Amino acid sequence: MRLLVTGGAGFIGANFVRGAVREHPEVAVTVLDAMTYAGSRESLAAVDNEIRLVQGDVADTDLVGKLVAESDAVVHFAAETHVDNALANPGPFVHSNILGTFSVLEAVRHNSIRLHHVSTDEVYGELTLDTAERFTESTPYNPSSPYSATKAAADMLVRAWVRSYHVAATISNCSNNYGPYQHVEKFIPRQITNVLTGRRPKLYGSGANVRDWIHVDDHNSAVWRILADGTIGRTYLIGAEGERDNLSVMRTILQLMERPDDDFDHVTDRAGHDLQYAIDSSALRTELSWGPKHTDFEDGLRATVDWYRRNEAWWGPLKAAAEAQYEERGR
Repeated sequence: MRLLVTGGAGFIGANFVRGAVREHPEVAVTVLDAMTYAGSRESLAAVDNEIRLVQGDVADTDLVGKLVAESDAVVHFAAETHVDNALANPGPFVHSNILGTFSVLEAVRHNSIRLHHVSTDEVYGELTLDTAERFTESTPYNPSSPYSATKAAADMLVRAWVRSYHVAATISNCSNNYGPYQHVEKFIPRQITNVLTGRRPKLYGSGANVRDWIHVDDHNSAVWRILADGTIGRTYLIGAEGERDNLSVMRTILQLMERPDDDFDHVTDRAGHDLQYAIDSSALRTELSWGPKHTDFEDGLRATVDWYRRNEAWWGPLKAAAEAQYEERGR
């Protein structure tokens, strides 16, 4: 199989590509990535000789059309994802997440190519704190930020192309990922690398907001299962029942790094910060017999801390710029 992976040099995409090369040697992988600040050739260094890496814009219809025509299937990760950046400058999110998805859809439509579109649970908005409710495939969309709104728009485009043009597509909406090669602007790697560089970790507001955490390898194993066996036109929710409030995650990181559990600063909360996410992944588990392997969050977090300890050469060059942006925003 010839597989095109958009956004394959980003955090989740690069982990997916490395797993594809490792576990599916029969698959020829092409990566399309704009190589913005969030994309890293170093994240693909281990498989550099086994993939084709094309630098380009996912909204470039000519380039995407050419690459899709040479492929048997597309996994569409490419997106702008950082909520703080979306609040500061939503334009790139509209470009990549909406126009980029349109570009991919038109290419797969004209070439009759299988597509899997990767999305987020943030399209559903928020749940109230301490509720037992979880997002399901039928939960109405209620996005809160420019990021989640553009991802919701992209999902709706995919559904429309399935219905109107019979595009062979599936969608997945996943909870918060963690693991190796995640950019230091994101919550977990930011706190780990703050400790490693002698900075104080930072927590938005009181830290009561709840996120549903899943290891990136579990997310990607679900994507593979959906790509192989998912029902066309279906949306699958991917989650590992990993709900934890941000304060608890912060304290776990500090404990794993042998720091006092109050050794952090509270900073001003961001606008429109969703209270809680929680995923009901029962359909995926029942229909496709998928289940996560990283079921102990603390063990997964310990391995993640160890990875950042060992790989400062990867994240070190990114750290100063990320912290400068946070400082500019008072966070």
